[in-house]
Amino acid sequence: MSPYDPSAYPPFAVTVDLVVLTVRRHALCALVVRRGEQPFQGRWALPGGFVRGDEDLAAAAARELSEETGLCAHDPAVPDGGNGAHLEQLATYGDPKRDPRMRVVSVAHLVLAPDLPAPRAGGDANSARWAPVDELLAADEAQTAAGLAFDHARILADGVERARSKIEYSSLATAFCPPEFTVGELRRVYEAVWGVALDPRNFHRKVTGTPGFLVPAGGTTTRQGGRPAQLFRAGGATLLNPPMLRPEV
Repeated sequence: MSPYDPSAYPPFAVTVDLVVLTVRRHALCALVVRRGEQPFQGRWALPGGFVRGDEDLAAAAARELSEETGLCAHDPAVPDGGNGAHLEQLATYGDPKRDPRMRVVSVAHLVLAPDLPAPRAGGDANSARWAPVDELLAADEAQTAAGLAFDHARILADGVERARSKIEYSSLATAFCPPEFTVGELRRVYEAVWGVALDPRNFHRKVTGTPGFLVPAGGTTTRQGGRPAQLFRAGGATLLNPPMLRPEV
């Protein structure tokens, strides 16, 4: 083994970038912030920032989520999941030219949350908004000025695909729902994430027939209009058997 040569390993920074997804007005939306500083000043980007020397990656992701958006991350130590957003590590991005300032490696995280109000901006962001993911990805594909900064369009696309595939075999779709929800509201989550229309009767039969997926909450609601609909809570299952396979488009 050759001796260690510090000059061969120049310093680099580590950041966390957040793909924050929610369903608003029946559309899958991502949280984006307008950059208040260079590089890419004025461009929309995913929320995120540099990892401090005394924190681990999950803590950095939770801090950035709170600082830039006012949202809180899910705390796995809290029974029944707590009241925060679902947070999981997505992937690592390390192209040497992804950030014009210096060599920066980003560890991206995926955040899923129910329908949320307009977020507040903070940190180095001067505004924040929810935007349909189709709109954001189309702008990048067309290479317009509305495209996301850095390589954030790639990170967003990876996060969306993670969410789309994961709700097939896990109960993660309930992370987009309030604590108590109807089967119809859950179906609209699947439709928004997958971008397809699902048969209401077949969907109802599948989700209520999958062991551990849904648990009756003991009440009804008329918030969707029409007749009262039964309320459910997420069950204890983390994996769905059989899975909810995505329809072919």
